Amino acid sequence: MRFVDLIEKKKKGFEHTKEEIDFIVSSVTKDTVPDYQISAWLMAVYFQGMTEAETAYFTDAIIKSGEVIDLSSIGSSIADKHSTGGVGDKITIILIPLLASCGIPVAKLSGRGLGHTGGTIDKLESIPGFKTDLKISQLIQKVKKNGLAIASQTKKLTPADGKLYALRDVTATVDSMPLIASSVVSKKIASGADFVVLDVKYGSGAFIKTEKDAETLSSLMTGIASKLGRKFNAVISSMAQPLGRMVGNSLEIEESIDFLKGTSTPDIKELTYEIAALTLIHFKKAKDRNEAFNIIDESIQSGKALKSLKKLIKSQGGNPDVINDFKLFKQPLYSFEIKAEQDGFVNNIDAYKIAYACKLLGAGREKKTDSIDYSAGIKLNKIYAEYAKKGETIATLFSDSEEKLSLAEPIVKNAFEFSDETPAERKIVYKVI
Repeated sequence: MRFVDLIEKKKKGFEHTKEEIDFIVSSVTKDTVPDYQISAWLMAVYFQGMTEAETAYFTDAIIKSGEVIDLSSIGSSIADKHSTGGVGDKITIILIPLLASCGIPVAKLSGRGLGHTGGTIDKLESIPGFKTDLKISQLIQKVKKNGLAIASQTKKLTPADGKLYALRDVTATVDSMPLIASSVVSKKIASGADFVVLDVKYGSGAFIKTEKDAETLSSLMTGIASKLGRKFNAVISSMAQPLGRMVGNSLEIEESIDFLKGTSTPDIKELTYEIAALTLIHFKKAKDRNEAFNIIDESIQSGKALKSLKKLIKSQGGNPDVINDFKLFKQPLYSFEIKAEQDGFVNNIDAYKIAYACKLLGAGREKKTDSIDYSAGIKLNKIYAEYAKKGETIATLFSDSEEKLSLAEPIVKNAFEFSDETPAERKIVYKVI
């Protein structure tokens, strides 16, 4: 079998066999073909696409290119959750202790932030002492003991995907539905969980821009998982505006803690409850959404969910006292308040602009090796549908540099739109698949 013939085949729009897909992935993993040929094949896939069967073969081959974590010693069924990336997206940090407090074991592998989206691992590492560099044996042991653990991704899982993504990133082939789907599903299956809820985001702050494309991707990912014997659900949610009030690493941890203490914004509550309810119903902890919502309410109001977060922090070397004293987080050297220039209701806050400004403040990175400022970020003092009088603070910027504040200020100011009329009620969840 020659790789050039497979490029030619896909270029003409023909479907690959399982054997051809296995050969392609094996060639990538073993470095037996040059990057320019793999890049040519990726571009052919970008334009011609892949069938669901092809994508399932491709996903399975990527899974088999590395280790697959065996979590069976924890229990018969393990939950996981994955987000396609958003702005102010701290749902994982809220959801995992919430599920664990309801008796559902969660073993989570997460990534760092890159570009304009934040990473769960960066946010957790803003907690003083918190360690995410766990061996798989340590992850399993902590889940057995506390019901939950979160670790950074290991390079031993899906190595073929890592090599392919590096080429996709420099060949403008990242936004291909089958390539996105195979990358996400392969990592989640290799991580060992058998039930996964995917939070597929669309809008200005997301990689996917429209509801239609989000639905197409969601159906493809859940279909592939089903073909490979796993149960995936997808929640399609809007990322036109940031989630909640806080964007930044330690700031988002603070907002997560406040949620588990009973204080939340409507958007975070809607999305968290939807994902948690799907998981509770799957694990037969609730018979329907209403019962699931009642269970979630009880876990928060009783303090069980917060206690579960405290266990997670303590188990992974962090200082659990941050739950009651936010001053234990790294504090920013400088802050700046942006004032409303008119009276009106907040009609929109552009998620991408907020994310870009947050990165300028020091909370994000261009390369994975870049350092970040855990204290940097943005507090949205006013969010969607709230009224601001002229001169009121609508956002507060935090950074270790006054120069960074001056760079971010006009972008944040420009992200806000106002109207004279009360905006219509906004739903975050578009559809569940």
